[in-house]
Amino acid sequence: MIDLSPIEIDGHTFLAVSVLLPKTTLLAVTSDKGYIMCGALDIGLLNDKLKDRNIIAGRAVGVRTIDQLLNAPLESVTIGAEELGISKGMIGKDALLKMI
Repeated sequence: MIDLSPIEIDGHTFLAVSVLLPKTTLLAVTSDKGYIMCGALDIGLLNDKLKDRNIIAGRAVGVRTIDQLLNAPLESVTIGAEELGISKGMIGKDALLKMI
């Protein structure tokens, strides 16, 4: 099952995506510029193999719900995210607000 839901943070609308898979759930929240995602996101791949795309993304690990993803500290971020002032340890929703 896939769930797509708009969510609002400080007056800005983002899209939350949950994909239920056997034994796990993929979680992401996206803006027009970038996204945050659960531990399934491979930051190393984005920074190395897809570097030319300048993807803006952050990864939080150990989260099981969209609310947890929004409130968890980011474990890692892409180079493109760092260029926007997003850093490791930043809370997910704070990172999203920098992606507006």
